[in-house]
Amino acid sequence: MIRVLIVDDHEVVRHGLRFVLDQEDGIEVVGECAAGERALAVIPALRPDVVLLDMVMPGLDGLGVLRRLAGTPEADRPAVIVLTSFLEDERVVEAVRLGALSYLPKTTAVDRVVDAVRAAAEGGSVLEPGVAALLVERVRRGGARRPLDLLTPRERDVLAQLARGRSNSEIGRSLGMGRETVKTHVSSILAKLGLADRTQAAIFGLQQGLVPLDEALDG
Repeated sequence: MIRVLIVDDHEVVRHGLRFVLDQEDGIEVVGECAAGERALAVIPALRPDVVLLDMVMPGLDGLGVLRRLAGTPEADRPAVIVLTSFLEDERVVEAVRLGALSYLPKTTAVDRVVDAVRAAAEGGSVLEPGVAALLVERVRRGGARRPLDLLTPRERDVLAQLARGRSNSEIGRSLGMGRETVKTHVSSILAKLGLADRTQAAIFGLQQGLVPLDEALDG
């Protein structure tokens, strides 16, 4: 069961998200908060797997929450999906840098939000095209330290497997995940890095030194 905490200062948004998620098998909304400080206070007790986090709130905003969570032990840190009405360049990059797995406009279709929750529980991302484009452009302009910084640890694992020439089925067996989860990770990697296909991703992984060249050739 994926445990979800909804953090948004608009009651209608919170109730709408709860209604959608409560219809889904394997997902349980364990709480709602209208403020960032309150969310940080209840996370240790509720222990959500995923937090749906509004970016703009009175008091401590979404980036503030992400900064505070970044200072907690990784084992106690929930996956975070940012929901926002604003697609500002600096906010997108900073949210991803601080650990947000997905950054979704509030106009995102509900099924995409559900996909993002399921992906986040597995350490993956779901990015809307406009957000992905912003991230790619920011990396190209030097806004991130290096492109790999945009990937989650799990996405890096998948990228390393791609660099070894593995199929989705082989990656799933190696990393202990289903084929659909692997596909979600691969799609996120391509979007974040601005790559066209898995071949480009494999080459990129080799260029970044994720896998020694002789090991890739043996694979």
